[in-house]
Amino acid sequence: MLLEDFKDYLRIKRRYSERTVALYEGAAVEYLLFVYPEKSDNKRTAAEFLILDKEVLEALNYQLIRGYVAHCLEKNLNPRTVNLKLSALSTFCSYLVKQQHLTSNPVKDILRPKEKKRLPSFFTEDSLKAYLDSPVITDNSISNTYKAIRNRLIITLLFDTGLRRAEAASLTLSNIDLSRKTITIIGKGNKQRSVPLIDSLCEKIGDYLTIRTQFLDELDCQRNQNANNKRNKSLQKATQDFKCSQKNASQPSSFFLTDSGKPIYLEFINRVVKSELEGAHLAGKKTPHTLRHSFATALLNDGADLNSIKEVLGHSSLAATEVYTHNSFEKLKEIYKTAHPRANKK
Repeated sequence: MLLEDFKDYLRIKRRYSERTVALYEGAAVEYLLFVYPEKSDNKRTAAEFLILDKEVLEALNYQLIRGYVAHCLEKNLNPRTVNLKLSALSTFCSYLVKQQHLTSNPVKDILRPKEKKRLPSFFTEDSLKAYLDSPVITDNSISNTYKAIRNRLIITLLFDTGLRRAEAASLTLSNIDLSRKTITIIGKGNKQRSVPLIDSLCEKIGDYLTIRTQFLDELDCQRNQNANNKRNKSLQKATQDFKCSQKNASQPSSFFLTDSGKPIYLEFINRVVKSELEGAHLAGKKTPHTLRHSFATALLNDGADLNSIKEVLGHSSLAATEVYTHNSFEKLKEIYKTAHPRANKK
């Protein structure tokens, strides 16, 4: 199957994450179902709705793709969304050209819908300062204290390092080097980069690691106790005391853990960010990427050059980083309107 081969290519050659591979697959399948609606049965892959390789190749032509774009726009899809679908489809076609299944990439001739320029939303340093500087509210419960410190660290880490949501979710203990004050990040395409950690963040990470150990030990003891309750009562206390005194040899390597001690996941980070920032009464879009935008904008406003910001953010091209200059320019215009003696005069 051509689509299955394409997915293997993305995983092995391009080293894309499973989530990215699924997005590319979804875009291709959605297009093929547009061309062959009679094959639609709510299945996810081309193999499951019995589409032949010959039919896949016949579907990839200029006229049908142009009709698909018109169909998407008639459904009032955002031009940016349509362009993302076309980009995924173009990658599929380029792969088929390399494999000599197609003679050319038909998507390259498609006129892309024009997107409105959107400035990245961001929080100013001043708006976040009150939240980041406020004490973490804890109690005598280890689990509640862990949750509070973890949630605060998620926000702080995203703002102080500019990590993507997926990068924060995939962090392991070995990625953090407090002695060198650096964090090693595995970004898009499995590209590795190192980002420096400021002293205050290192201190917060140290506090988190301490409560993380206590939290895991408490979870381990609770699990052992539940298991022991099913055993002979005469052996229960001795077994429990022994196991609770042991370090958990198989502690998870994931840096951030859920409330049940499992590795953190993407939607969990979304919920934490939204909950924490709503609690801080911050206006604006409350997402992990907004914190990434805030980090980049703060660096630029403080005088960092674009190339340095590009490296820290893990952008593959400078064009992706240049969008933050628009934020700074908008700020400059506001300063001009406020400060210039003739700005408000007609």
